[in-house]
Amino acid sequence: MKRRSYLLMILAFWLPLHVSLAQPRAFRVLAFYSTNVEQDHVDFARQALGFYASKARKGHFAFTSTTNWDDLNVVRLKSVDVVLWLNDSPHTQGQRSAFEDYMQHGGGWLGFHVAAYNDADTNWPWFVEFLGGGVFYGNNWPPLPALLHVDDETSTVTKHLAAQFMSPANEWYIWKPSPRLNENVKVLVTLDPSNYPLGLKDTVLAGDLPVVWSNTKYRMVYMNMGHGDKIFADVHQNHIFEDALLWLHSTRKVTSKPAVAPHKR
Repeated sequence: MKRRSYLLMILAFWLPLHVSLAQPRAFRVLAFYSTNVEQDHVDFARQALGFYASKARKGHFAFTSTTNWDDLNVVRLKSVDVVLWLNDSPHTQGQRSAFEDYMQHGGGWLGFHVAAYNDADTNWPWFVEFLGGGVFYGNNWPPLPALLHVDDETSTVTKHLAAQFMSPANEWYIWKPSPRLNENVKVLVTLDPSNYPLGLKDTVLAGDLPVVWSNTKYRMVYMNMGHGDKIFADVHQNHIFEDALLWLHSTRKVTSKPAVAPHKR
């Protein structure tokens, strides 16, 4: 009887420890955003924070956020699997250098809308290359819904989307040259040409306008959605916001090969 009690005590101690060791750690996501930017971009960021916090509570990942862009440093990023830029980008050389090092060593990035804005005054050549070579050229105004075309229906990022779907009102960016021309870029979603002319005050008349893509040299996804408080109004489109993050998580150990969004198996 004493021996049985002894064995039960050992099992009571060992089993929880064994289960704990067997549990894979949650992957960690850190979202950066700013509150001193255009109000439509703040509105999007606040809704995005709620969206990802809700997904995190379901057990997919550990989610934290910050408005302190100085957290974009080598020490802080060591414990982060994926960073989100919701409505802004780093402004100091120290922040930029830390991000470059993070991405070049296998870090993950999901950026939205204005997070990828760059022009002649940005002075960050590495970031232009990171985005696939495209520089901001223009946009429609006011924000309008648009028909989007899924370029790769077999991608794990777009697996829950229809071949074409209406995306809620957004300000759609044009890039020159088109990121599609870069051999390292995998375009996943494109503005359908049937939208043209798109806009009332500022009008997009024609051209190739990728909306979601990945530069396969890095573990990254960029999405042009992110202007205003309508972006999360479509439950169908919302799938891509979660699926892109989960794909980045699934590729976090792949640092020696391009992280192109793979086909479903």
